Amino acid sequence: MVDYSTLIEERHSIRVYQSKEVDDEKLTRVLHAANRAPSAGNLQGYQIVAVRSPEVRRALARAALDQESVAQAAVILVFLADPARSGEKYGHRGETLYCIQDATIACAYAQLAAADLGLGSVWVGAFRKDDVRAAIDSPPDQLPVALLPLGYPGEEPPITPRRSLSGLVRHI
Repeated sequence: MVDYSTLIEERHSIRVYQSKEVDDEKLTRVLHAANRAPSAGNLQGYQIVAVRSPEVRRALARAALDQESVAQAAVILVFLADPARSGEKYGHRGETLYCIQDATIACAYAQLAAADLGLGSVWVGAFRKDDVRAAIDSPPDQLPVALLPLGYPGEEPPITPRRSLSGLVRHI
């Protein structure tokens, strides 16, 4: 386990994975981190589908505009916004925004937990949502927000540059 600042600085997007399974304990720890993420009204307006099936991983790779790295990962976590769950308390804003934010925050927590456990991941937002739904047999009312392929890194890409804080932040 590394300290948080180092984890943030050294996390990479991984698109090449070793052909090695992720053990249940590590996956549970990643899912636990996602479950601990803050959410609007503590409603957790999202679902997570953990995909190990090679056939479904290949279908998700096709849905993700043929990104083969998606299928290479040992596990793919699919984060789905659940508009009805958030909408019960927050109405339209819950249905159209809060559930998406909830799923996004949970995915970010999972990604950081994975990195802390020595797993690689890459946030995938480019996909055909209906194809994702079909691949995981998801109800049509749940909205795919992100795919998070997980596995042991098979590469160590360089750290990519970021915008300077002066170009990113406006102080008033």
